[in-house]
Order: sequence, then C-alpha cells, then structure tokens
Amino acid sequence: MSTIRWDMGNGTTVTCHGPGTPYTADRGKSPSPDCGHRYERSAADQPGSRYKGTATATWAVTWTAPTLNDGGEFTGIRQNAFTAAVGEVQVLN
Repeated sequence: MSTIRWDMGNGTTVTCHGPGTPYTADRGKSPSPDCGHRYERSAADQPGSRYKGTATATWAVTWTAPTLNDGGEFTGIRQNAFTAAVGEVQVLN
C-alpha cells in the first residue's frame, strides 16, 4: 500500500491512499472523489502570497530473490516541499 500525506500549508492535512482518480475532461470542475482539498482563503496574508506545504509519500515494498532464496520488506519515505498561489476573485454585479 502506498500513501501520500499532504500538509496543505494552511493547517489542513489530507492523506491519499493509492494513486487517486485520474482527471478526465468530463469531470469538469467537480472535486476529486477520493483525494482533494479546497483552499477556503487566499494566500494573500502568507509569506510570498503562497501557501507552503509538503507532500510525504510512503511505500510499503515487498521484494523477493528466489534464486538466492531471499526476500524482505521495507518502507520507503520521500518528502517534497511545494507552494500554492491561491487567489480570490470578487464579482460585482
């Protein structure tokens, strides 16, 4: 099993199990059915006007080497930082 834990930079964390649902054009602007996040505020008050977050991927790996009569398991973890520019649109009628 693999997961990605997203620290969205606004105090929210989202954990996604597996690869998620691929986007297709017929989905339009509908939210992700299994792994998504919507920022509720702009990033205007953040340093650089961007949310600063991290994505931490964790993999559980099982391997075998039958010729050597060997095998095992290990967990791989990788973390990357990201930024998200989140703006706000106000419509006047």
